[in-house]
Amino acid sequence: MRHVYLAATGQNRGKTTVSLGVMDGFRRRGLTAGFIKPVGQRTVEVDGTPADEDAVLMRSVFDLPEPLALMSPVHIPRGFTRAYIEGRVVEDLAARISGAHRALATDRDIVLIEGTGHAGVGAVVGLSNAVVAGLLGAPAIIVSEGGVGRPIDEIVLNAALFERHRVAVAGAIVNKVDLEARPGIERTLQRGLALHGIALLGVLPYRPILSNPSLAMVFEGVGGELVHPGPDMDLVIGDIAVGAMEPDHMLQRVGPKTLVIVPGDREDVILALTTAHMTGPPGGGRLEMGPVATSGAAGPAGAAIGLVLTGGYRPRPAVLDAIRGADLFAALVLEDTYVVASEVHDLLVKTHVSDREKIEEIKELVWDHLEIDHVLDAARPIVA
Repeated sequence: MRHVYLAATGQNRGKTTVSLGVMDGFRRRGLTAGFIKPVGQRTVEVDGTPADEDAVLMRSVFDLPEPLALMSPVHIPRGFTRAYIEGRVVEDLAARISGAHRALATDRDIVLIEGTGHAGVGAVVGLSNAVVAGLLGAPAIIVSEGGVGRPIDEIVLNAALFERHRVAVAGAIVNKVDLEARPGIERTLQRGLALHGIALLGVLPYRPILSNPSLAMVFEGVGGELVHPGPDMDLVIGDIAVGAMEPDHMLQRVGPKTLVIVPGDREDVILALTTAHMTGPPGGGRLEMGPVATSGAAGPAGAAIGLVLTGGYRPRPAVLDAIRGADLFAALVLEDTYVVASEVHDLLVKTHVSDREKIEEIKELVWDHLEIDHVLDAARPIVA
């Protein structure tokens, strides 16, 4: 029985993406694999059992038999940190994690342990990733994101904390890399990390579908009133634009997958987008605005994927009819454009059980670009 601890250099680095791909790789190698997220921060409840959402995801995708209470032994709800600091948490949380880990390892060829954030996350309650990996005696693999200087700096910094807790750093994976724009970057990263004694286990290319939110995630993030759902709220946005300019100029910046954030009283921009969505984006010339369109369906080449109408300004009924007639996603929110744009930009994109297309793409991406045998070689036996 072996195990390996998957950590990251921060939030949104793609650790869950790597976890999904690695678990799939273990299975393709014919191994029985278990999964545990010792400390969770994003908790959901399933059949009365609270668990980290990543544990719920992995259990569902891979049909794992273990109970969620073992796969997600400790979770940090609101107020827990303060209660811990004030001495009101008396349970031995480390013992709970160790017990769950032992139970999961039974009759398993390998166990994937997924951390939470960077190496120091959880230190405030005595359960940082470095501490937990050391407690379980598992080697760590660190996931970072694209670039050269930044990922190397972050990986080295996190490795130092793991090593301080006597955790072997088995290597690093760099995610979200534009391989076409930066040929040879894998070799550069390999050499740069080798200077610090860290092996590069793989580089995963950037894919918009894995990094951008769906319309449903946007609506969940910004809230407000759903004016129209559009054809499919699971569609993934490709870009974001702010509708704060003249319609002709706006249309030059909008593609078929662009989410446009626009004040609800900018009816000129909204109507330009609904018309262009139904007729297709302009071919370089000016778009001649006709009457308000109230029926018809947009094809795949339509302009924009949806609208977020800001400021609490509700467009006139004829304009709302135009949005529905164009079958554009639209939500009406009270916040101003800058606040909403910041919220969407900073939106934490998580993979959900319903994201079937995304999950299948993740599996193939990791299988094609990460040598699963490198991860298997990094795993170490579980010491009873």
